[in-house]
Amino acid sequence: MHTLKEKIEDLEKEEIIGALRESNWVMAQAARKLGITERMIGYKIKKYGLRIKEVRWIEDTQPAANEQGENNQHPG
Repeated sequence: MHTLKEKIEDLEKEEIIGALRESNWVMAQAARKLGITERMIGYKIKKYGLRIKEVRWIEDTQPAANEQGENNQHPG
């Protein structure tokens, strides 16, 4: 079971990575999208130990799900 603090941190990490993806990995644009300063996004990346270059490299080297013939829809 996750504490509220852990859930908030997980959400914050996901939002930062999502904003970076949408901003083509430009921290200044991602920070504006999130409504925080560049300094704050840099602090949070360091705080959470996010390795943006590794995340970006992994995403760039993996074929898209559609290319693999997988379906992105979740059962529900």
